[in-house]
Amino acid sequence: MRVLVQRVSDASVTVDGARIGAISAGLLLLVGARADDGPEDFDWLARKIVNLRIFNDAAGVMNRSVQETGGEILAVSQFTLYASMAKGNRPSWSNAAPGAIAERLFERFVQIVSEMLGRDVPTGRFGADMKVALTNDGPVTIWLDSRARE
Repeated sequence: MRVLVQRVSDASVTVDGARIGAISAGLLLLVGARADDGPEDFDWLARKIVNLRIFNDAAGVMNRSVQETGGEILAVSQFTLYASMAKGNRPSWSNAAPGAIAERLFERFVQIVSEMLGRDVPTGRFGADMKVALTNDGPVTIWLDSRARE
């Protein structure tokens, strides 16, 4: 599973002109899944995200987590995180989980993040043409991959 984490001042997702999810200060998660992702992937990523110390403390040092600051999390599914550009200029999505599997994996991941955070995590609409708006704070953007735990 791959997650692009962005620290935001605000973020929202709109489908067919209707705003379906929005947060104020916190994290926007763009989430991609592989068919063979499982509990270890979910748990490692969720724990890492909820405890990621990328919010400023009183001294202006990134030393606080979204949980410590009371920040919110918005999660949006994004299969394009598994784009392969090995051949030509058109991306291949063969490493991304097929829709029905990816939806189940995404929902499970969001459930675990919500449980660890102790509050609901709004989402986009799986498989929809979504418009995501955000104000990246910093900017701070972090790439996490459960298969490359750096």
